[in-house]
Amino acid sequence: MPASPKKALFTQFAVMAKALGHTHRLELLEALAQGERSVEKLANATGLSIANTSQHLHHLRDAGLVTSRRDGTHVIYRLTGNDVVDLMNALQRSAERHLGEVEQIVARYYSTKDALEPISREDLMARVQEGTVTVIDVRPPEEYASGHVPGAVNIPIKELERRLDDLPEGREVVAYCRGTWCVLSFEAVASLRGKGRAARRLEAGYPEWKAAGLPVEGSVRQGGS
Repeated sequence: MPASPKKALFTQFAVMAKALGHTHRLELLEALAQGERSVEKLANATGLSIANTSQHLHHLRDAGLVTSRRDGTHVIYRLTGNDVVDLMNALQRSAERHLGEVEQIVARYYSTKDALEPISREDLMARVQEGTVTVIDVRPPEEYASGHVPGAVNIPIKELERRLDDLPEGREVVAYCRGTWCVLSFEAVASLRGKGRAARRLEAGYPEWKAAGLPVEGSVRQGGS
């Protein structure tokens, strides 16, 4: 007796769920949410071997989460759409709500770093248009070049202290990086406040900004929404 359409669908849903069920694959998806990357650069970003990276990417591709193209001798991967970012965020929200260990990690490593409420995407967009805030992108230059919030200045976290003079005095600074729990923006805000600057972090990060359909600058290339 053939399987019912519902069971056939659930089988396919399980393929995607299984692909998500690995730490390294989630890390690779976060890296690809910043922009397309070669296998070699993804391996470098995640600390994995090229062979291991390629294997995990094949699982993600089989599940329809990423796609690839050839560029000479390199294979370039990208997310298949902004909905993959939405899927990852939904997974994170459910984990925060239902896994006690996640709550403990957040309380231990994040809450003490940022006592102020992060600024929302909508509020930041309005303030960017008004010219009343300085936005800094603390990701590496390659990620910034792939796409960034309009008007954002790229100051990688390692350069922040020596480039403080690049930031206008008397204006609040908003920092963002790779996503909701990317520690770079937390570290940037803590460093700026330690120097007497008014600073907050953006709610979530660049991938969520882009997935929300807000304007971006840079050589953005990604699948459909």
